[in-house]
Amino acid sequence: MLASLAAFAGQAAVVYKWTDSDGVVHYSDQPVPGAQKIFTAGGSSANSSPSDSPSDSRPATQSQSSPLGYTEFSITSPVANQTFFGDDVVSVHLNLEPGLRPNQSIVWHLNGKQLEEQGFQFALPHLDRGAYVLAATITDQATGESRTSDGVTFFVRQPSELSPQHRN
Repeated sequence: MLASLAAFAGQAAVVYKWTDSDGVVHYSDQPVPGAQKIFTAGGSSANSSPSDSPSDSRPATQSQSSPLGYTEFSITSPVANQTFFGDDVVSVHLNLEPGLRPNQSIVWHLNGKQLEEQGFQFALPHLDRGAYVLAATITDQATGESRTSDGVTFFVRQPSELSPQHRN
C-alpha cells in the first residue's frame, strides 16, 4: 500500500500523510482525499493542510508536557532530512524524559509499518533507495493513552547501476 519514494539530495519531494479509519498513519507519494501534503527539500520541511494552504513547519521534537507526562519526546537520530548512502547503517535513537514507565511500551513505525524493535535505540542495517518516515509511539497499557512522536523524514541513496564503476 505504501509506495517507495525516490529522493535525491537537493531535490524537493512531496509526501502525503493520512490516518485511516483504524487510526494507522500512512505515507505515500500519491495524493489521497483528506491527506496532508508535506514538502521536503534540502534540510527544511514545511507542511500544508489537505486544502494546500500553507502552515507552520513542525520540528521533529516535542518539548511540551504531554498527557503521558513526558517533557521531552523526540527522535534524535536520524535527524530530519538526513541522507544515507549505499549500505550506511541508520542509527535510531529516541530521547525520552522522564524515562519509560513499567506499564508503557514503545512501538516504532517506518513509513507507517510497525517495526519489531522496542527499545530507545537500534540500527536499521540496510534500506533500499527512497524516502523514509520514522515515528515512535508510546502506549500506556493501564490507561490506553498513547502519544506518537513527530515523524522524522530521512533519505537513502544507492549507487546507480549505470555508473562507470558498475560496468564490466
